[in-house]
Amino acid sequence: MSEVTKELVEEAIKGYVEPHLEKNLVTAKCVKDIHVDGADVRVKVVLGFPAEGFKTELSSAVSELVSKVEGVSSVAVDVSWEIAAHSVQKSLKPIDNVKNIIAVASGKGGVGKSTTAINLALALAAEGATVGILDADIYGPSQPRMLGVTGQPESRDGKTLEPMSNHGLQAMSIGFLIDEETPMIWRGPMVTQALEQLLNDTNWTSLDYLVVDLPPGTGDTQLTLAQKVPVSGAVIVTTPQDIALLDARKGFKMFEKVEVPVLGIVENMSTHICSQCGHEEHIFGEGGGTRMAQQYDVEFLGALPLDIRIREETDGGKPTVVAEPDSRISQIYREIARKTAAKLALQAKSYAAKFPSIVIQNN
Repeated sequence: MSEVTKELVEEAIKGYVEPHLEKNLVTAKCVKDIHVDGADVRVKVVLGFPAEGFKTELSSAVSELVSKVEGVSSVAVDVSWEIAAHSVQKSLKPIDNVKNIIAVASGKGGVGKSTTAINLALALAAEGATVGILDADIYGPSQPRMLGVTGQPESRDGKTLEPMSNHGLQAMSIGFLIDEETPMIWRGPMVTQALEQLLNDTNWTSLDYLVVDLPPGTGDTQLTLAQKVPVSGAVIVTTPQDIALLDARKGFKMFEKVEVPVLGIVENMSTHICSQCGHEEHIFGEGGGTRMAQQYDVEFLGALPLDIRIREETDGGKPTVVAEPDSRISQIYREIARKTAAKLALQAKSYAAKFPSIVIQNN
């Protein structure tokens, strides 16, 4: 019987391409330890993104390949993750207690961006991350209703706000500070100042990801986000129809100009499934999001159906990912969350938090 070596085990693991990273685990530097004890092998895999819903499948796939190595009798694969802070725009430094900010944007309204943002945040949390959501839509805040949260945030020191929370998410929105039916009749500078305060004056607690639900368009709020908020990556939400895709392209180009990497595209309302007969139909056209992703060489993160339950559950303050965690739609959201976080994990890391602040004093 031939001797089992680390090199043979590593070579076997290279045969598995991790679907979210689209690389093998060795090349992606996720294999942290291979321990060989005679015929027994232990493999330690540490991913850079949360994968609670996928770790069993990954562990089985690696075990199967390693068990085929001649001389191996038992394989144990330990899968965990460590989420790092990733680099942001050159002129900005990361916010304390927030490792990564992910902006969710669309070129136009009515494509289900806020619904996608809240379910993406909840899916990242379900996958094992600590997540917050910031509602950056000052004129039309919808996250308080979608999260089912009422009341006002506390301020323990009179200067900063404690985030509201529900379904395991930390949340902040102008909607928590004003009456639901009060219109915000503000000019641009007031809006941008409000956004900065909501972000910087909230006591976020050790967030792996802060999902920012942006208002539609490419105006003041988006510009503030690009120039003053340290964003690690953006997700573009569109529907398959040409009009929505035209505006989604503008959103993509905006992030490109301000050097914020686009992690991928989500196609919402991709198909309509009849609640009576189950017939599936492309009522808004077909494949637009995929074509856009190919055109700009970015990841197509996933397609979501136009389904009455998504609307009902979100309106009721209990979005699909928490209302029906085992449903097909929740599984799609979780796959989108894993892909988004995996794309971010491949970006350059930020070491800003590791460097001490240097203060020069004249004594």
